[in-house]
Amino acid sequence: MFLELIAVIFAGIAAAGVVMLLNRALKGRLPRWIAPVAAGLAMIAATIASEYGWYPRTKAALPKGLVVAETIRNQSFYRPWTQVVPYIDRFAAVDTATMKSHQAHPQVFLADLYFFGRWAPVSKRPAVLDCNKWQRALASGTTVFSGTGLPKGLDWVAGEADDAILTIACGG
Repeated sequence: MFLELIAVIFAGIAAAGVVMLLNRALKGRLPRWIAPVAAGLAMIAATIASEYGWYPRTKAALPKGLVVAETIRNQSFYRPWTQVVPYIDRFAAVDTATMKSHQAHPQVFLADLYFFGRWAPVSKRPAVLDCNKWQRALASGTTVFSGTGLPKGLDWVAGEADDAILTIACGG
């Protein structure tokens, strides 16, 4: 966040400097208000580029086996450009590299879900994914496994037909 603030400030200084050099080359023919306006526009452009570039940069930096399942788009009234093109500020990913299944229940998986947010720390939660019943549940510290190896006491959520997390875990 701090580095992005510094980048926005430098974008404004650079734009104002370019306008001042242009004004000097034109022997002072530009109005005096053009440098602060150019600085402000450059700062807004740097902010917009940072907002829209966060998701592609973060997705490209994910380790192998971490597959993006769901994305959340954001719109804000104080950012009018997001009304036209919303930007992704949160997403969930499934760690397919470390996903495990029980020998007696090969269609039930234990997988780590990662939740990424634009200004939030990454959150990791274990989830139990049942491909036979097409349901999923977040595991917690109080999750107890039964003698058959299946967890008990979970709050199962029935997956929709196009549930991306279950689709990734269950192989399509």
